[in-house]
Amino acid sequence: MSFWEMGGYAVYVWPAFGATALILIGLLVISMRVLRARERALRALESTHGAKGPEAGGHGS
Repeated sequence: MSFWEMGGYAVYVWPAFGATALILIGLLVISMRVLRARERALRALESTHGAKGPEAGGHGS
């Protein structure tokens, strides 16, 4: 009996591994796209507000 046959359960185990891998890869891709989009939005907001942040002598001092 081979490891790859998994005691006759390979027909269930390998598709489950494949589905899990696809889902995890999909989540990674979606997360990276969302991250890049939010970073672009943050850069756009930072460029429109210029140096009006706290380090420019604004609020808090």
